[in-house]
Parts: sequence; C-alpha cells; structure tokens
Amino acid sequence: MKPFMGENFLLSNDVAVTLFHEHAKDLPIIDYHCHLSPKEIYENKQFHNITEAWLYGDHYKWRAMRANGILEEYITGSASDYEKFLAWAKTVPMTIGNPLYNWTHLELQRFFGINEILNEKTAPMIWEKVNQLLSQEDFSVRALIKKSGVEVICTTDDPVDELEYHQMLRKEENFDTKVLPSFRPDKGLEINGDGFVTWVERLAIVSGNAINDYHDFLSSLESRIEFFHELGGRVSDHAIDVMMFTETTKEEVNQIFCKALSGEKVTLDEEQKYKSFTLVFLGEKYASLGWAMQLHINALRNNNKRKLAELGPDTGFDCMNDDLIAKPLVQFLDSLEQKHSLPKTILYSLNPRDNHVLASIIGSFQGDGVPGKMQFGTAWWFNDQKDGMLDQIKALANIGLFSQFIGMLTDSRSFLSYTRHEYFRRLVCNLIGEWVENGEVPNDPDLLGSIVKGISYDNARNYFQFSKVTV
Repeated sequence: MKPFMGENFLLSNDVAVTLFHEHAKDLPIIDYHCHLSPKEIYENKQFHNITEAWLYGDHYKWRAMRANGILEEYITGSASDYEKFLAWAKTVPMTIGNPLYNWTHLELQRFFGINEILNEKTAPMIWEKVNQLLSQEDFSVRALIKKSGVEVICTTDDPVDELEYHQMLRKEENFDTKVLPSFRPDKGLEINGDGFVTWVERLAIVSGNAINDYHDFLSSLESRIEFFHELGGRVSDHAIDVMMFTETTKEEVNQIFCKALSGEKVTLDEEQKYKSFTLVFLGEKYASLGWAMQLHINALRNNNKRKLAELGPDTGFDCMNDDLIAKPLVQFLDSLEQKHSLPKTILYSLNPRDNHVLASIIGSFQGDGVPGKMQFGTAWWFNDQKDGMLDQIKALANIGLFSQFIGMLTDSRSFLSYTRHEYFRRLVCNLIGEWVENGEVPNDPDLLGSIVKGISYDNARNYFQFSKVTV
C-alpha cells in the first residue's frame, strides 16, 4: 500500500516515476488562462488567513460545502473567516473521490509543508500554522507565484478595462513573471444582455471613438485589441455557451446593432447573425496579430435564479450544457479558413460528450506549418479531475497528436492552484508509463522524456511565443 499522497502519488510504475521526477516535476509553468487579479499581483497582496487565500471566490469549494449541508452563512455569508475555515475542514473528508480532496492536501504540502490530513480535529492546528506562514513576506502573492515556478500568467480582461495594473507591472524590475492581459469580449457579444448598451458606451469612452453604428463598434473593438497587444496580450478568450453560426452581411448586422443600441430586443435569428459576423471579424484580427483564440463552449450558467438574485453570478450554480456544437463550430472555423484568416485556436467544451467531436474537428483545420495550430484544450471546469483529464487526453491521442498538446492551465482565481499542474503532469507521466508497461510504445527515455517535457512546458512556450513579448 502506498502512503497517502507520497512522492509517487498517481505514479503506478517505474517508467512513470522516472518520467515525472526527471522530466516534468521541476519545469516552469505557463498559465495561459486564469482568473487571477492583476491588482493583487501588482500590490503583492498578503493574505490575512487561509480562508481568504482558499475560500474567497472559490465556487468549486462552495458547491461541495453546500452539498455537505453547510449553511450559506458559513460559505459566502457573514460568518467569521475562522468559522468558514472550520466549515470547509468539516467538508474536506466528505470530498474523497473529488479532486478537491487531493488538491487541498497538495496545496497544504507544497506551499506550507503540512502533511497532516485536514479535518475537524486538525483544523485548529492547521489554521494557526498556515496563518503564521501567510503573515511572512515570502508567502505574499508574488512569492507564491515564484515558489510555483510560474513564467507567464495570462489574466482574463474585459475590452473596456483600462489595464492599469498590467501597465504598472510592466515597470516592475524585481518581478520576473510576465503578467499579460487576455481579451475577453463576452459582454460585447451578448447583444440581448441587460448591460449591452451600457457596455458599448464604456467601450466608446475607453477607445476614444464615438459609436453610432456597427462600423464604429468594430473600429473600437479593433483599437482595444491593438491596445491589449501593446501590453503583451497574445490570447483571446470567448465564453460560447451556445455555439451558433449564420451567414450574413455587414449591412444586415449594422441594422441589428443599431436596433439593439436603441434599446430594442433583437430576435434569436438576429442575435445569431450579429454574433457570427462579429466573431469572424475578431478571428481575422487575432490571426493578423498572431494571437491564439480560445473558445469555451457548452456551459449552462446561473441555473438557480433565486441564488443568482441573492449572491450574483459565478457563485457555483452552473452546469454542463448539452447543445450540439459540431456543425456551427465547423462553419465558423471554415469561414475564417476560407479567408486564410484562421488564428491559432484552442477549443474546449464543458460537456465531455464533445471530446471526440472537438478532437476530430481540430484535425480538419491543422496546417500553415504550425505544430498543433488547432488545439483540443485541456479538460475544463467540471472535467479537470482525474477521469476527465484522462478522457480528454485519450480522445486527443486517439484522433490527433497528443505529443503536440499545450497542456494544463489553472482557470482559477486562487494563487494556490498551481499544484494542479503537478497533478496533471503526474497523470500524463502515468498514462505514458502504462502504455510502456503494456508494450504499446517503446521504452525510449529520450523520446518519452521529450514528449512529457513538451506537454508540460515546451509546447505552450513554442505555441504562444510569450518569450518574444517585451515587458
């Protein structure tokens, strides 16, 4: 029997052990998609306690606590931070089988040197020990980033953001990690959203251009993309909860846009046309600048309307969607390909049913001499657990080139989440080790080591070319 989360955790054979410890363990991290705060990075935030570092904003943990019968007062409510920590400690033993159990203990081990199991009995001791460490200078946000070996962080930013903290971080001389913005124009695509007109007004202000029609709107979006590019942005991101595509013309979309700008609701057909044309325009711009475009598809958000009204969005009341995505996604990608304007693209679906769909779609659009130009993105959100990661990896390996995969990202709001890269790397090494043990691939240390190193770090470095960004 192996010790709980010992040095060979998740590694079931000698090949896997060698691959992880010799080729993956100590590699830097390129976190090309996350929700970390650039403000907290710039200010080098010092957490007051483990609850602030662990539980503020973490809807993964909130969902588990609700499922364990914890009252909302002790999750997002008025209870003290210590009471909330105790509520989480009570929940942790019940998360066995959920990745939260392993992630929690990985973070305690790697960041704080704590090997005790977190539960109600050990909670007071762990609270005191972790908080004492968090009060020290070498446990500030920047110190945690450095401790994790993070080379690049791509935050998620609205086009109307001023990016003031990114600008100030560029002037920092004692912080080596690149913190770069990612372009997330979701609010500009949700033409039927309650805040659409207000968002367009903000876009006009930050771009310095009056927006009276769709042409003005596209010009303002283009200027913001260029602003992001000047600050090192090389990645966009889109939450495409429902994938749609319809052929249309700029003249028709202008009428739809002006209708929405006047405060009228647009029809579903009009919404589809607006989103389709706008996404193609954005894709063309990304391609011209050498960016990578990310599409996060098939999430069903804010399902509990009572809780949405009470707590707001992004509080743990989302789930997988099951819309069909293949045809509209292919139409969208092909419309860009026909114009020789398809950017490097990373596709994610929250529904694992779509794994082989996405793995096959990317093969239809590879090319231009770019290894892995089209990427099937790592297992996302509800799927970034052992089975979900392995299912995604195997689908990609079965249909495409697993060896060109750009690997893991955190997609997190927590500065302690970088242990997820270790978790992912262990799974990759173990899977390859199993293939060797089964005689499916040769035990070639040089080949396998280079593949592991590629998936863990090199492929993302070569794909995004962040090293060429001057900050």
